[in-house]
Amino acid sequence: MTGIDPVLGGAAASDGVAPGDRHPLAPALLAQVLGALIAGGLALLAAPALFGQPLLLATLQGVLALLIAWRRGAPIWWLPIHLCFLPLAVMARGMALPGWVWGGGFVLLLLVFWRTDKSRVPLYLTNRRSRDALQLQLPAGPCRVIDLGCGDGAVLRQLAAARPDCRFVGFEHAPLTWAWAWLRARGQRNLSIRCGDFWTHSLAGYDLVYAFLSPAAMPALGIKARTEMSPCARLVSNSFAIPGQVALDVIDVPDARKTRFYTYDCGRSQ
Repeated sequence: MTGIDPVLGGAAASDGVAPGDRHPLAPALLAQVLGALIAGGLALLAAPALFGQPLLLATLQGVLALLIAWRRGAPIWWLPIHLCFLPLAVMARGMALPGWVWGGGFVLLLLVFWRTDKSRVPLYLTNRRSRDALQLQLPAGPCRVIDLGCGDGAVLRQLAAARPDCRFVGFEHAPLTWAWAWLRARGQRNLSIRCGDFWTHSLAGYDLVYAFLSPAAMPALGIKARTEMSPCARLVSNSFAIPGQVALDVIDVPDARKTRFYTYDCGRSQ
């Protein structure tokens, strides 16, 4: 049964923001506003008829917002959001849906993704081939493993079932996602799923740390790993490297998205 590990300790819930990484919505809002202003100006000067075709005008705004965000170095996952945000809003407005649908949809998205706007870590799910590859990275003997931002908990459920001699802990700050992972993990006595902010939880005492975050979180994760991880502990990062730090190994996963694992020996003994 899942629960709190008295040896490894707990974590206080917070907004799941990497230290020093605040107000990420400001550049996104700027890209949207600039896209709207430029689209409106172009329509006014060259194609006034676009004002009578709101979906076309919104699509133009989305393309411009995407280009502005891309030029300003926005994370790759923001680009489709910029492209689709206003066109989808225009399309939804024409559907004449009841008011509760909008409120319910917003609450559902919030519970699943929580404050992705602040953490800058989307909900990435580890596929089966990647889970199999991660399983091969576990030490041969009993060990403690933590998944930073465990999502639906599929990674830890597979590892806990395959290695009953090991102890697994997962952190997830999105309430609904955590609840799903916690319920699915019930009955696996070597697995604990916790709702909280892993940034406030020490990595000391873990033999392997797994992370599938985003480029925005990697500098802070590198610092946290170097200052907290135990000697000889290993960090495995799915897809995203730690800037300025040479990986101990780079593992190519044979899956459709060409996943790469970056492994680091981050223990304080170095």
